[in-house]
Amino acid sequence: MRQVFLDTETTGLDPNQGHRIIEIAAVEINNRQLSENQFHMYVNPERDIDAAAQEVHGITLEFLKDKSFFKDIAEDFLSFIRGSELIIHNAPFDIGFLNMELGRMGLSNVEDHIEKVTDSLVMARELRPGQRNNLDALCRAYKVDNSKRSQHGALLDAQLLSEVYLNMTRGQEDIAINFSQDEKKLNLGKVNQNQLKVVHANEEDISSHEAYLEKIQTKSSW
Repeated sequence: MRQVFLDTETTGLDPNQGHRIIEIAAVEINNRQLSENQFHMYVNPERDIDAAAQEVHGITLEFLKDKSFFKDIAEDFLSFIRGSELIIHNAPFDIGFLNMELGRMGLSNVEDHIEKVTDSLVMARELRPGQRNNLDALCRAYKVDNSKRSQHGALLDAQLLSEVYLNMTRGQEDIAINFSQDEKKLNLGKVNQNQLKVVHANEEDISSHEAYLEKIQTKSSW
């Protein structure tokens, strides 16, 4: 299954109050490697941007005036994410805005076009309970370079999230890789059974083993 990391920037915090998407980005991971395949668009929201939101992302209405409307990019966006696992930090926020935009066009929710949504914030909270788990904190924790992140930006944040996610999930992958490499070095599973020599314990070995077990039992009862 393709994994696509997604982020949006918006005019405000609540789509139910008429706030809109102004930037959307999605980057693809193949075999745990960031590919060159990505989707990134700025969007004309057809409304003002809250001052607090503009302080976060730095995107102005003047900059967006000549950009496409969401309805003009929706099909290309859906084509990019179709059949993928969408990985989003604080997924309910972005999914809420996406479904609002799609609903305006009479299209079905984003969940109907993909295989699943994974919320990386939920994952981070499980791995790091009681700690700050915003993107900046995770970049510090997993040694991901976020020095270019002076303000929020959908494309950069999606790319940083992909690196953070790979670090958060690297443990099991490393174990699998190391086992595979060790297996190749040792040629495990290729031993000729006829070459194996079975050595049976003699009476002295058995007696020594029983004495050792009795010693352990005695110590464990202290």
